[in-house]
Amino acid sequence: MLTKPRTASVEEIPILDLAHTDTSTGLYAVAQELKKAALGLGFFYIKNHGVSIDTIEGTFTAARRYFGRPLEERLRHRLDARSRRGFMAMGITKVGDNAPDLKESFDMGLDLPPDDPDVLASRFLHGPNIWPEGMPWLREALENYLDQTMDISRLLLKLFAISLDEDENYFLRHFNKPMMHTRLFYYPPQPPTSADDEFGVAPHADLGFITILSQDQVGGLEVRTRDGAWVGAPYIEGTFIVNLGNLFKRWTNDYYVSNQHRVINRAGVTRYSVATFLNLDYDTPVECIPSCRRPGEDAKYPVASAGSILEAALRQTEAKAERDV
Repeated sequence: MLTKPRTASVEEIPILDLAHTDTSTGLYAVAQELKKAALGLGFFYIKNHGVSIDTIEGTFTAARRYFGRPLEERLRHRLDARSRRGFMAMGITKVGDNAPDLKESFDMGLDLPPDDPDVLASRFLHGPNIWPEGMPWLREALENYLDQTMDISRLLLKLFAISLDEDENYFLRHFNKPMMHTRLFYYPPQPPTSADDEFGVAPHADLGFITILSQDQVGGLEVRTRDGAWVGAPYIEGTFIVNLGNLFKRWTNDYYVSNQHRVINRAGVTRYSVATFLNLDYDTPVECIPSCRRPGEDAKYPVASAGSILEAALRQTEAKAERDV
């Protein structure tokens, strides 16, 4: 197994206190801290985020109960490839030439009715959730969690806009029917004899806009520094970890960039985490933000909708994984 890296310093992955965002002065100050983090590793912790401890603990309890059910039962809730909702078994996802990821997941998002126009049109990342029968506790926990992370998302969108010298509603105006979804993750312990290409999640950068992660005390998240080293991003009580995805690069002309990260469960016990992938409305035009374009510099990416970019990136990733198997 790969050597365990050192723990990241607070300068590398800082902790932002959202309690200071209740005034315009505080909002601006935290936005500047966020900007520094975005220009660094693109990862930061947030505390005083407003999500209750009961909500977080309830979600992890639901995760443990769900993944503790027999596999044949969970396989009845297989992931819908179009809406990205449901259960994904171990060994399905694969990054590059690495072995298949050692993880399982259960996905949910905005619960849209079957007669919703975007559902009828089979629009990517839109659909009704797949709720297993006889598990009302899973639905209750996840819907409560998603509702509260929606509030965090709105605040983060304000902070990111201010950090880029734009009006605080620059991104929020496209947050009406967002393509955001939450994933429960289960990682079995990896033995010390694991090969160097075996990961809970192999090194990758997230495809979307922003990711909000809650991990348990087991930890296991590792982030690549800009010089190619790896550092651990441990569990810190009362915090979430936020990171940028590839979609943010396009918006900022590579001013804010995503970063590689991985998961290795070295602890000898089961690991759980909950990731919320924050993306804006499908038809949101992704174009270079004026403040991110230096004089005489052209936009590096063509204008396209957020949904089409995400869909193309995911299909390309999955197609490559299938060819490599």
